Amino acid sequence: MTTARVPGLPLAEARAAADEAAVPDYMAELSIFQVLLNHPQLARAINDLLATMLWHGELDSRLRELVIMRIGWLTGCDYEWTQHWRVASRLGVTADDLLGVRDWQHYDGFGPAERAVLAATDDVVRDGAMSAESWAACERELHGDAKVLVELVTAIGAWRMISSILQSLQVPLEEGVASWPPDGRTPR
Repeated sequence: MTTARVPGLPLAEARAAADEAAVPDYMAELSIFQVLLNHPQLARAINDLLATMLWHGELDSRLRELVIMRIGWLTGCDYEWTQHWRVASRLGVTADDLLGVRDWQHYDGFGPAERAVLAATDDVVRDGAMSAESWAACERELHGDAKVLVELVTAIGAWRMISSILQSLQVPLEEGVASWPPDGRTPR
């Protein structure tokens, strides 16, 4: 098990910091927030950003989770992959589709919308921005909905940032959580 570069707060302290920062109590149970709550204001800002997209977003939740899983795979971020394997599974995304993001260009289970957002994700992770071709495909597949398109770009950027935070701070998985579900296969 990895040791975080910045120690996570003990659970009772993390809960107190979460209450002070107006972060939901249950978030204090996650290793990422036990570390982030060393800076309560920042933890709140990150929670608010992610929660807006997770619970109040306009982007289809399945597409969002495929994007997050792709980022976890591309960046080799075990924590992101593992956490969102559980989130996506609870939302009804199939294991085949989740595994399909590993090599989405050759996975037959994805249609034009999935391919558009995954190509956009690859662009942003690789180049820092969507290509004109990916933008046009997303615009077409997401019906030109400006709110959804802004959210897509924000989701890709936000979870890419989360991957960098997790890996830079070496945030460990929660105790008892299996690495790289479902088969332990890593991208590297």
